[in-house]
Amino acid sequence: MRFFVVPDNSEGALLAASLHTRWPDLRVLPHDSGRPWVVGRWQDEEVRWAAAGARRIALLGRVQASAPWLTEYIAGQRDLGALADLRRELPGSYHTAAVMDRVVFVQGDLSTVREVFHGRALGVTVAADRPDGLAELTDAGIAEEALAVRLLAPAVPWPLSEDCLWEGIQALPPGGHLRIGPDGRGHVACGRPLPAPEVPLAEGAPRVREALTGAVRVRTHGQKTLSADLSGGMDSTSVCFLAAGRVDRLLTVVCESGDPAGDDGRWAALAATSLPGAEHTSYRAEDCPRYFTGLLDTDPDLEAPLPSVHTRAMVLDQARRMAAAGSTRHLTGHGGDELFLPTPAYLHDLLRRRPLRALGQVRAGRAVHRWRTGPTVAALLDRTSYADWLGHEVGWNLRNPIRGVNAAPLSGWGPAYRMPAWATSEAVHSVRHTLRQVARARPAPLSPLRGRHLTVHQIRQGGELVRRIDRLSARHGVTIEAPFLDDQVVEAALALDYADCLRADRYKPALVEAMRGVVPRRSLGRRSKAEFSADIYAGLRANRRELLELCDGMRLASLGLVDAAALRAVVLSPPPISLELLPLLNTFACEVWLRSVGTSRPRSRAASEAGR
Repeated sequence: MRFFVVPDNSEGALLAASLHTRWPDLRVLPHDSGRPWVVGRWQDEEVRWAAAGARRIALLGRVQASAPWLTEYIAGQRDLGALADLRRELPGSYHTAAVMDRVVFVQGDLSTVREVFHGRALGVTVAADRPDGLAELTDAGIAEEALAVRLLAPAVPWPLSEDCLWEGIQALPPGGHLRIGPDGRGHVACGRPLPAPEVPLAEGAPRVREALTGAVRVRTHGQKTLSADLSGGMDSTSVCFLAAGRVDRLLTVVCESGDPAGDDGRWAALAATSLPGAEHTSYRAEDCPRYFTGLLDTDPDLEAPLPSVHTRAMVLDQARRMAAAGSTRHLTGHGGDELFLPTPAYLHDLLRRRPLRALGQVRAGRAVHRWRTGPTVAALLDRTSYADWLGHEVGWNLRNPIRGVNAAPLSGWGPAYRMPAWATSEAVHSVRHTLRQVARARPAPLSPLRGRHLTVHQIRQGGELVRRIDRLSARHGVTIEAPFLDDQVVEAALALDYADCLRADRYKPALVEAMRGVVPRRSLGRRSKAEFSADIYAGLRANRRELLELCDGMRLASLGLVDAAALRAVVLSPPPISLELLPLLNTFACEVWLRSVGTSRPRSRAASEAGR
């Protein structure tokens, strides 16, 4: 699915017409005037819409809502702002588009699985579910300074993570929505505050179970065959047990690690024996594409560098297998780690709220994670503001060694961000300058609590990953569904008191409590977690020739961002510490994206006419 939302005026109609020249098979939902309102490609099951007089509402994605219900809903709204709370009433994962008094409303979700991008073309604001189509309409160029930031490992810090790589195109802030008036002017409204993390676990766990059950029910509705990941981890296992019995055929699948120490296959098989009617398939690592396979192939998805480009061939291979088995919808446990594996950064918050309890958890954490005393104490007592941390600590440490970054439970407001060793001094200077510029604007964190800020940031990163791999999988007719990242599940999890969930002696206690009586006790008792560094090293060895070819004539090198010879040396002789491999992922993602943009990007009729 892809779509654009345009205002009710002649410019909007012209933009819609220009889209038809690119995609003749586009579908249209009309304004009351008869002009186009929502234009795009979708299956019937992906859109629910209704009209009440001149008012319109459309839900695009995975949701259950009848036309009569939607008609009554939109007719009863007093103002557009009230539509922002629809996500609390209807489970699922969807975009909301509406029209009241000729003002257009567009909203995505908290996790960004359903993100909204917007820009200006022909003098009016246009919204879309991806930025590359908007860039085509506006003839936007690449924001090279933002590309340098994308080299950061392990990820890009907030708020730079929200920046679009296409000039003039923006994404909505968390929970926010866009309004477009009949004159084509756009206005971004901020989202309402997230729930306070104060619900006791005993009270909140049933709410999590109810929300997750509703999210899975939306996916199983009307389906005879459904496929699902069953890695043996608690997240995918929970989703599978909630889906079991709701479809005629549940196809579960795991691709086992090539690491002999990996135990995913054993736990997946254990869970599968208790799943009623499930058909379980286990693939060995040698039966699936290796990490880094196929990176010489360009990608038609030009939104941004793909966060998991190293697994692209694996996603496509699984989609082919599931499609051949008769599945068109695939469930995944993505989002479970972000929601239910509390970051140690919460210790900073717990220390100020319940000091004695925090000290006990710090002692337990040191025993498990081998944190060093000095760095741990310094991190927990740190009072640096978010803006100062971003501009000074992150900026100055970009070239520091990556070793020792796990010596403390946190590094300020986030992980230890580093530029790769093969980044040029110009690239490092550019990123440092960008960080300082952003810091001078005094950006607020996603939450005053450090642990919650990091959790929300990780949820949004997880959402980006899901929406991108969904597009990959959809090429074979299989959608990727992540119930954990639905708004209702996210809010139920974020409302839990983190003090009840932060336990060094228990693994994902909130999810365990929520799934009691649904998932067998023996599966809830797993405390191990798969580690895939062995597979990454194996992928580097298997695809070395192609990766070296990718180092030849690098677009990143031509932009002055990467020393290709230094990168080639790492490919030939990978570092022995797996943490030092992380920068490779973003670098190759940026390079593949740049090559794809250079070979795939057309110019739209609207942009051509605007340039005359």
